[in-house]
Amino acid sequence: MCIAVFVWQSHPIYPFLLLLNRDEYHKRPTKPIYWWEGCEILGGRDEIAGGTWLACTRDGRLAFLTNVMESPPFPEAKSRGDLPVRFLKSTLSPKEFAQEVIKEADQFNGFNLMLVDICSKTMVYVSNRPKGEPICVHEVSPGIHVLSNEKLDSTWPKAQRLNQNFKKLLDKDGEGEITSKEMVEELMTDTVKADESRLPGIRSAIYEMETSSIFVGFDSPEGRYGTRSTALLCVKASGEVSFYEKYIEKGKWIEHTVDFTIEKVNK
Repeated sequence: MCIAVFVWQSHPIYPFLLLLNRDEYHKRPTKPIYWWEGCEILGGRDEIAGGTWLACTRDGRLAFLTNVMESPPFPEAKSRGDLPVRFLKSTLSPKEFAQEVIKEADQFNGFNLMLVDICSKTMVYVSNRPKGEPICVHEVSPGIHVLSNEKLDSTWPKAQRLNQNFKKLLDKDGEGEITSKEMVEELMTDTVKADESRLPGIRSAIYEMETSSIFVGFDSPEGRYGTRSTALLCVKASGEVSFYEKYIEKGKWIEHTVDFTIEKVNK
């Protein structure tokens, strides 16, 4: 499970600003954000399947992904984390790549995929759920949006809570620059759980309650599960990009930031 909140093309300083919590088993081998060898991709990496949940490129392309909560998942399905990688390695526009995804969407377990091109000011949302319905593809409108483990801008309590808190924080900061650590701590460490009556009723009640908060952490029969990293990705109108990540490794939280500039924005 993961959750992301972002503002798109409606902030005076940041055409795009994203916060994302990645939830996963703590024992699953993972690399924090880094520049991948042999390509221009910056992002974290799942060391088992080789994909990513959030990554970007030097030319202003970006993709992020969440799984859709469903039961049971299909064990032989293709890796969803490969979709962002394929987009970032391609030369297709977000709309063109979305049309390619449609052709094979039924070969994946449920996903929500966001495809972004900063330079062309284009963001496209793709989802292969609900099952049995046409593949959802639409261009994302300017404003604040939340992506959880249901559809974009879900009415799930944690999605609504994150949306409201993000808006309050942006309103408080006005037109000024944001502070990475402050925003991460205020928004993404929230452990408030949903009322039992508002759980979706897809998985077990225990699992749904444990994952109903923005920041997740619990012990399962398979091992410790929860929020392993929080990312804050800020893109300024000038093309300056700051990719901050806070992640847990061997029981300790580590912070680092990678900065670069999208050259095409200034051309």
